[in-house]
Amino acid sequence: MLETSARLLRLLSLLQAHRDWSGADLAERLGVTPRTVRRDIDKLRELGYPVNASPGTGGGYQLGAGAELPPLLLDDEEAVAVAVGLRTAAGNGIEGIGESSVRALAKLEQVLPDRLRRRVNALNTFTVPLLRGTGGAVADAEVLTGIAGACRDAERLRFAYRDHSGSVSRRTVEPHRLVCTEHRWYLVAWDLDRADWRTFRVDRITPTPPHGPRFVPRDAPAEDLAAYVSKGISTGVYPTRAVIRLKAGIERAAERISPSAGVLEAVDADTCLLRTGAATWEVLVIHVMMLGIDFEVVGPPELQDAIGPVRDRLSRVLDRVPSATTP
Repeated sequence: MLETSARLLRLLSLLQAHRDWSGADLAERLGVTPRTVRRDIDKLRELGYPVNASPGTGGGYQLGAGAELPPLLLDDEEAVAVAVGLRTAAGNGIEGIGESSVRALAKLEQVLPDRLRRRVNALNTFTVPLLRGTGGAVADAEVLTGIAGACRDAERLRFAYRDHSGSVSRRTVEPHRLVCTEHRWYLVAWDLDRADWRTFRVDRITPTPPHGPRFVPRDAPAEDLAAYVSKGISTGVYPTRAVIRLKAGIERAAERISPSAGVLEAVDADTCLLRTGAATWEVLVIHVMMLGIDFEVVGPPELQDAIGPVRDRLSRVLDRVPSATTP
């Protein structure tokens, strides 16, 4: 006969199969009496599991949906499937569930036994996905979960960081939050050496343990961290920056402009402002033209000055196109 704690886990596993069980069937599976099954059902209810009971010959026990999520019991195959699914969602930045996937994966990998962790790692290592986000580099799920755990535990992180030019520097930070866009993950952290907040692309981070010690979390650099990161990666990192008035409402503009390409601000129902940046004024002109939305330059005047040469170049190209002749 199973001990009480092991029997409760076994009972919970049977109930999570989402089918009705008669008291007799459960008693036979567990090797106990129907009276013991009833007592164990009461214990599960005390622990927060909503176990429904239907009277009569056609009745039985079934695990119902509760207002709160109690601990979930997974067998080996289910645990591997969930971990692989979460890694896929986290690594590809699936809209709306990326950050939740990382948090859930961090919790799951913390309790996975070594034998299952090796299976998950092997499956991810030797599987090549056909589709990826179009943003290029993909953040490693193990790095993501490690950073998420450090944010949760308020533990300092040490890592090598490769910037856009390929130069590598050593960083020690107090991690605050992970922020994901459509295609990339970013870490917002307090850089101890620079005594300031910094935003790091996770795909450029190579952890260098040991990490720690723990720290007292600081106030966030902004109330809206998503907007803070969006401004930093779309404007702050570039030498040329501009404000553009778009002849479109903010909802329409947001369909064409990602948070990593610019920060939008509503003006009225038919107009919004775009704050963006680029490596050069010429690139910025092309970027704005490719939006497919009529616009006006609010500033600076350097952007307005850059539009003329681009216009003239396009005009010369059109002048060289032979006119169509009627046969």
